[in-house]
Amino acid sequence: MVEDNYTFPSEFILLGFTNREDLQVTCFVLFLAIYVVTLIGNLGVIILIRIDSCLHTPMYFFLSHLSLLDVCYSSTIIPQTLLNFLVEKKVISFVRCATQLFSFATCATTECYMLAAMAYDRYMAICNPLLYSVVMSQRFCVGMLAGAYLAGVISSIIHTVSIFHFPFCRSKRINHFFCDGLPLLALSCSDTHVNEAIVSAVVGFNMLSTMVFILVSYSSVLSTVLRMRSVAGCHKAFSTCAPHLVSIALYYGSSLFMYLRPGSRHSLERDKVVSVLYSIALPMLNPLIYSLRNTDMKNAMRKAKGRVLSSLSI
Repeated sequence: MVEDNYTFPSEFILLGFTNREDLQVTCFVLFLAIYVVTLIGNLGVIILIRIDSCLHTPMYFFLSHLSLLDVCYSSTIIPQTLLNFLVEKKVISFVRCATQLFSFATCATTECYMLAAMAYDRYMAICNPLLYSVVMSQRFCVGMLAGAYLAGVISSIIHTVSIFHFPFCRSKRINHFFCDGLPLLALSCSDTHVNEAIVSAVVGFNMLSTMVFILVSYSSVLSTVLRMRSVAGCHKAFSTCAPHLVSIALYYGSSLFMYLRPGSRHSLERDKVVSVLYSIALPMLNPLIYSLRNTDMKNAMRKAKGRVLSSLSI
């Protein structure tokens, strides 16, 4: 049955991650645990970088903002999802839905450019070490950061307007656990092919341009590392690049699968599972990826732990 024909509804109904009543509590506990770990891990990374002077370098400057993005990512999606696990009527207002999509798209796009900035930082550190401190000045890093956020905001405005200027006449039920673009376009009663093309073009440009930039940067890094005569130098280069490459592979792999497939291959049920990986699981994993084998982060954690223990013993 068609609901509210050719209107802009005041609210939507999120169908959620699962409609099985016996899994609601289990999913709530799981998502809550993920959210808590995400907040503790990412806020911990931000605080460590802030208080330890040894981490006041461009690489950790960008890493702190990547952690901030991951906090925003999770806080945009998980609180509403947790609420929906507990209530019978999973309602979200039109304005809140648009805000959620805008915030999500901003974080997602900004993260693409942040990962590219981090790749350029590794390129300069390994391929041009003598020029590193000159090129990667504080002013230049802040400029790259501002550009990443600006690209995220502009892209998300186009993304959100392209979707929400349509009337929704088919239903108010969004087959997802948050307000994402593809499930919303499925509710429109107008021809959405042009808008789908616009959204795909914006997403494709952001992802492919940053991915090409990252590949070029790491191709140069690999070429330089293979010419190194020092085994210790090679090991250090690989150890600093490996966490970033793992994060890139997980983020771009899931995002490309999600957004750049032909429309005929989209399955909203399968998309929910993929969405969990890049929007919920990856923000939780990033602090572990960047900290577990990072000597600087481990030393900073030891020093922070020592300060806490010494202050408690006074």
